[in-house]
Amino acid sequence: MRRLLVTGGAGFIGSNFIRLIISKYPDYKVTNLDKLTYCGNLENLRDIEKHKNYTFVKGDITDASLVQKLVSEADVVINFAAESHVDRSITDPGIFVATNVLGTYTLLEAARKKGVELFVQISTDEVYGSVEKGFSREADPLDPRSPYSATKAGADLLAKSYFVTFKLPIIITRSSNNFGPYQYPEKVIPLFITNLMAGKKVPLYADGMNMRDWLYVEDNCEALDTVLHKGKAGEIYNIGIGGETTNLELTNMLLGILGRDKSFIEHVKDRPGHDRRYALDISKLKALGWKPKHEFKKALELTVEWYREKTAWWGRLVECRKDIKY
Repeated sequence: MRRLLVTGGAGFIGSNFIRLIISKYPDYKVTNLDKLTYCGNLENLRDIEKHKNYTFVKGDITDASLVQKLVSEADVVINFAAESHVDRSITDPGIFVATNVLGTYTLLEAARKKGVELFVQISTDEVYGSVEKGFSREADPLDPRSPYSATKAGADLLAKSYFVTFKLPIIITRSSNNFGPYQYPEKVIPLFITNLMAGKKVPLYADGMNMRDWLYVEDNCEALDTVLHKGKAGEIYNIGIGGETTNLELTNMLLGILGRDKSFIEHVKDRPGHDRRYALDISKLKALGWKPKHEFKKALELTVEWYREKTAWWGRLVECRKDIKY
């Protein structure tokens, strides 16, 4: 039995990943360590909470004694745990430094002492900064432009240093913007879906021409599964679909799916340091045999349908996002 310690597994991507692993590998045991901050939600894993190969532990990745205990019982560590909302990082950067940098250090130290088979650091395309043209490749210089992306870049560099200095087998993944089931309704797609379903306007930053490479979460989890089993230690893998959509195009697609007109768009002041474009070269990951299964428009329709069916899940969460300023 292979034992996985998944941190931040009650969050959006982590919960989808755990569900995939539990269903696909009956001989794997998964321990989920999550602090259950505002976007960590045990409802995300209610369907597998009693599975014989799944265990939940509430705790903080900066808690060295707890982390040491759990890592000592694991073969592989997969670190999803992070503060990840750019707007929140602008108003309170310290929380991001604590979780994303100190927390990653605490996990790396425990993994080094245990001698784990593999440490997978989950990162983001935002560490590359805004890309005017072309595509970001794994060896490109990092140019983070928000406290969030800066702390993720710091964690990446720290993880890489543990591979070089201590020979800890690490892999770093950098994915583009994810969307899909169980995403906390502060991120743009679930925010816009839930607003439009409630008959509210959607706050679109500036001219809406910022470009993102939207990745359906199930495709991301399949990519992570590929990296986990076929990736090479010491390497970085970009995960995306290799195409971009402007925020305005995205908004118009959601308006169409939900039967709303353009009067539901409210242009708001741009946020500080808002990156104009992200774009990833994913050829390295494709060489391992992975490719996305979902076309963007179809995946967006599937996501809208999920939120339509799960009003009880997101309805009680929308009150928690009132402190975010758009």
